Amino acid sequence: MTLTNAQRLERLQVRMAELEFWRARKTAVVDGWQFNGAPLAIGADWPQKDGVQKFSGEVTVPEGWPLDEVRLFLHLGGESLITITAQDGTAKSFGLDPYHREFTPPSRQFKVTSDTVARLPFGEPVRKPFLERAELLWIDGPVEKLWILLRQISEAVSALQGHEAVPYMLEAAEIALRSLDWPSATADYIARTAPAVMQQKIWRLPELKKDPEGLNDAQRESVVAAYDALMDRLATLQKRFPPQGKVALTGHAHIDLCWLWPYDETRRKMRRTFHTALSLMDRSEDFRFNQSTAHYYAQIAEDDPELLERIRERAASGQWETVGGLWIEPDTNMPTGESLTRQVLYGQRFFEKTFGHRHTVCWLPDCFGFSGALPQLLVQGGMKSFFTIKVNWSETNRVPSDLFWWEGLDGSRVLAHSFDNPMEGYNGFVRPDCIVPTWKNFRQKDRHDTTLLCVGYGDGGGGPSPEMIVREEQLRVFPAIPEARWTRVHDFFEAAHDTAKATAMHVWQGEIYLELHRATLTSQSAVKRLHRQAERGLIVAETLSGLAHLMGAERPRSMEAEWRVVLKNEFHDILPGSSIAEVYVDAANELNQSIADGKAAQAAALDALTPLLPKGEDGAVLVVNPTLSERPIRLHLEEGVIAAEGTIAPLGIAVLPKSALAPKGGLSATARSLENDTIKVTLAEDGTIESLFHKPTGREAIEGRGNRLMAYTADKPRNWDAWDVEDDYAARGEEITGIESIELVENGPHRAAIRIARVWRHSRIVQTLSLTANAKRVDIHTEIDWHERRVLLRSISELAVKSKHATCECAYGVVERPTGSSNSWEEAMFEAPAHRFVDLSEPGFGVALLNDAKYGHSMRGSVLGLSLVRGPVYPDPLCDEGYQAFTYALMPHAGTWYEGGVREEAEELNQPLIARAVSGLSAGSCQPIVASGIEAGFSALKPSEDGTDMILRVYEPAGARGAFDVALPEGWSNQGVVTVLEEPMADTSATGLMPFEVKSWRFSKA
Repeated sequence: MTLTNAQRLERLQVRMAELEFWRARKTAVVDGWQFNGAPLAIGADWPQKDGVQKFSGEVTVPEGWPLDEVRLFLHLGGESLITITAQDGTAKSFGLDPYHREFTPPSRQFKVTSDTVARLPFGEPVRKPFLERAELLWIDGPVEKLWILLRQISEAVSALQGHEAVPYMLEAAEIALRSLDWPSATADYIARTAPAVMQQKIWRLPELKKDPEGLNDAQRESVVAAYDALMDRLATLQKRFPPQGKVALTGHAHIDLCWLWPYDETRRKMRRTFHTALSLMDRSEDFRFNQSTAHYYAQIAEDDPELLERIRERAASGQWETVGGLWIEPDTNMPTGESLTRQVLYGQRFFEKTFGHRHTVCWLPDCFGFSGALPQLLVQGGMKSFFTIKVNWSETNRVPSDLFWWEGLDGSRVLAHSFDNPMEGYNGFVRPDCIVPTWKNFRQKDRHDTTLLCVGYGDGGGGPSPEMIVREEQLRVFPAIPEARWTRVHDFFEAAHDTAKATAMHVWQGEIYLELHRATLTSQSAVKRLHRQAERGLIVAETLSGLAHLMGAERPRSMEAEWRVVLKNEFHDILPGSSIAEVYVDAANELNQSIADGKAAQAAALDALTPLLPKGEDGAVLVVNPTLSERPIRLHLEEGVIAAEGTIAPLGIAVLPKSALAPKGGLSATARSLENDTIKVTLAEDGTIESLFHKPTGREAIEGRGNRLMAYTADKPRNWDAWDVEDDYAARGEEITGIESIELVENGPHRAAIRIARVWRHSRIVQTLSLTANAKRVDIHTEIDWHERRVLLRSISELAVKSKHATCECAYGVVERPTGSSNSWEEAMFEAPAHRFVDLSEPGFGVALLNDAKYGHSMRGSVLGLSLVRGPVYPDPLCDEGYQAFTYALMPHAGTWYEGGVREEAEELNQPLIARAVSGLSAGSCQPIVASGIEAGFSALKPSEDGTDMILRVYEPAGARGAFDVALPEGWSNQGVVTVLEEPMADTSATGLMPFEVKSWRFSKA
């Protein structure tokens, strides 16, 4: 009878499965455990489960058991960091988790202690933890190795399918199994195989023999012979069927800084995982492990300095590879360009200080899309390569290449790589059925002969397992499958760059938009606003202290410590809103403290600045413009908003007598309208905007209604609740038209405002539409007390503008997005990120939607939409629940967004002029730094990291080019252009600013 290959594979899988039950020659229960100092028996429930619990025990290996063949198996009831102390007092720590339960004894007698939490790797609680199992296993090494090898053959056959090598591989495995002299004594056989699935289905098993016999010496010799012969046969087959392609294996343990667990648990996960990785390096010199994130190493330096020293030793030997170059693995859709710059600056500086080198590879496997600003910052930061796999999660369209040049907004390029592993993505396995499809899916195999593959249990699973070490060694002789070897990520990219120099690679220009996880632009909106306030607050604090220093004050201190807190909270599961509630309690506390720190630093800078200004009379206001845009005098003082004639120069300082702050004039209001010299806003009876008239152009901005509040009650994604919004969310929408009240609440000479209160279902929405005398926009300040689940609240404005593209602000520039849906790429972009504004313009006229805390936008036809709040239930059932406040605005303008001053108004909405009432100062103004030439966006004015100079950073925001220069105060000199790492730029031939260029200068005091 001739069996098909599928039948032979099935038979192989059944027969090889039995080997597992003879893997342990003998077992011995380990009892006498202590739980927080009190006895705890095997099988007993934990007396308490909250927090970190302490296990301890003493273990003795039975006489006659060879120490190097013994394993301690532990299942304490949760994740643990265990420490094993030998008889001589030496101790080693290991991570204990579902994938790492066996440990080699260091001596015949040893002690075990643990810090254990009643949690599983993905944060799931162990509802009823108990001490499940503690045993010593005498491992039958030859059986274990043969069992692993046969499984690998089975996996290879499954993956290779119809490949002509398959029948030969099956035959080799069959010969090996037939050659075994296997035990058959009934009592021993039934007892050992009792855990098998089929045995467990039997109505009642016979009484099982205790301590069933393992293999005798002759039987074990047959296993050794079978294994050696099988490896030889595979090696022979490999000559006939050589490897197809190469897969570079890198050990990895993707540890989310926070996600389904709070940060304190991440600190424990880091230690467990890192100890495990180091233990594998003790087993194999060939093993390679990579770990990104400077913040993790900084935390380990605090929590376990000895562990960091061991990591440094292995990093020096090349086995442990630090990658990434950034402070953490951040979201890149929402942070400002300056935040992304600080990720590079502080990350690279830390790695260089701690490990003696910088990184050339940016490692962001799991972020939800990538800003087009990133390549330029990476190149300036010394990184020429970029890795992710998240782009392959796009549901409709995929970036068409897996190895390609990614070109940023300014034209800078990095070599980008992604792989498509169908088995857990970046949490891959050393298995033929993982390796083969990863190579098969690699779309640039016609250009490059290798793809990367990360292997290891991630998110706290502990990374690679000991079995993966064995598997890699065995795979070296396998036929037909890709060659798979432990490889350094750096070496992989160096080879890829060599290929890219010799072979044309595809080029992807601009942002990499992920067609998934679009709701991360909205979920947990409160923390998004806190983050924006925190990053802006630190930028302004540095700017004020820098201006004061340029005028003669003491050199400002570094704010790196404060920045590190903000950067930490940009992690790709914190800022996007995809973590549990506890994470956001911590984030809110940290960001509120950052905001307070920024305000305190701003106040201190003003204190330092004030004595440097000319003395005069009382009754004045000190005003500082912390941007590079000329700003109208619009001040937020204790007595209210002041909108006066005149402007404040870029990075200018002015002392204005209060008597000179007369209202600009031209402001009027009724119960349904607001008007100044530039715009007139008229409200409909339902509180929506029925008219937004732009006087300079004579154009109506609204076609239909503006600021319609829509509640979409079908916000129920298929898989990822907090992450996703489906393309059919608008199929069930309800406009909130009912009004509780509408009234004119402010009608002063500087500002007028109408307040509209609405109640919808269980929530209350209060919006105050305000107009200042010298504003070009109408502000919609919104206060929401939100108590809805699975509802998406959006603001919809129907505009009298027709354009094929909308302009969306992003980090260090803008990106144009389609307003149509003529192809699948456009259809998929139904919710997209923008920073402070989205603009819709036609020749001569446009309308912008501005915001101070929102990121999720839609632009379809002539309709702009802004997502306000959501109500997902996983992983935080109370996401967006309760009170929150934010402001957005509508702004008609002449010309393009660039000509119409949209960015400047968006800047003012997010960062008003700094104003403080002062006494004893003379009226006047000054500019410590005078910029000339093309309009530029301001990024930072900060002390240099080497402690001597000042750094000014600007960017070109619109895709234009032109001359740009700065004049400095007497006693200061411009030392030239520097990179984001504050080192001299290699090529300084280009003057002025190029499109979307980020440029930094170093200033020295004479």
